[in-house]
Amino acid sequence: MAIKVISPGLSTTVQDLGRHGYYHLGVPMGGGMDMFALRCANLLVGNDEGAAVLEAVYMGPELEFTSDGHIAVTGADMPLRIDGVLQESWTCCPVRAGQRLSFDYLKAGARIYIAVSGGIDVPVVLGSRSTYALGAMGGFEGRALAADDLIPVSGHTGNSAKAGRNLPPDYRREQAAMTELRVMPGMYAHRITDESRANFFSDVWKVSTEADRIGYRFMGGEKFSFHERAQPFGAGSDPSNIVDSCYPYGSIQIPGGAEPIVLHRDAVSGGGFAVIGTVISADMDLIGQLQPNMEARFVVVSMEEALAARNERQQHLDRARRHLTK
Repeated sequence: MAIKVISPGLSTTVQDLGRHGYYHLGVPMGGGMDMFALRCANLLVGNDEGAAVLEAVYMGPELEFTSDGHIAVTGADMPLRIDGVLQESWTCCPVRAGQRLSFDYLKAGARIYIAVSGGIDVPVVLGSRSTYALGAMGGFEGRALAADDLIPVSGHTGNSAKAGRNLPPDYRREQAAMTELRVMPGMYAHRITDESRANFFSDVWKVSTEADRIGYRFMGGEKFSFHERAQPFGAGSDPSNIVDSCYPYGSIQIPGGAEPIVLHRDAVSGGGFAVIGTVISADMDLIGQLQPNMEARFVVVSMEEALAARNERQQHLDRARRHLTK
């Protein structure tokens, strides 16, 4: 089976649970920006939850199916249609050979996940099918989809798909009007003044237009002030520069002290900017569904609170998993 791309949307890529074990070599983990939505899309169509899917941002693609199967669309609120007929999202929908999947305008969120029974069957590169566009690696020819591409789909469906299988809203994670992103202060938080640190956590920030798989820039808060220092050997002259260090997933940089940037799935693994904190893993999916100009606050938490949030997030996924596999 294959899927023909009629129109690719704004940016549609193949993603899975990511490429792990190579971060120390500069190869980012990649994978879906909203892992919960990706996993659920696969479970809805009977796939292993780590199977490759299509991730589309802001605008959905138009796709034509060459054989019968099942699909599910999760994530952002972007109404889907099969041959023009409106369908339910977060639901297993049957498709027939020759039918076309299309999308209306985005209503909420940023990214959708399109799972197909059997899973997208592009080659595995370093343990993953995820697209890393900066490195032209993985996915479909290492790039976003383009018109007339033929995307291969595996014929091995594993667990049988059941048309109408649905994940009700109570099992999902709704995006609040004001998103709170919990942060553990970073090892270079001492570089900024106490006043700047307090402002960072009290200000309301807005997502800028510079928001993609590499990172999300936030604007609208007070400019950061730094403690004076003698420029270290090997570091840049800007107060936000340090001697090169590792960047954790979710790390927050402040180049020039102007606007914080949260590094996401396709970010580099190290460099010369101070990391003042890290968004906890439980909240990274939320960032993947933020649109430009949406508001957010950063909230400081302890290690104990971060681990409790991770456990709560895992319980939320387990609850959805039990519902979809019963």
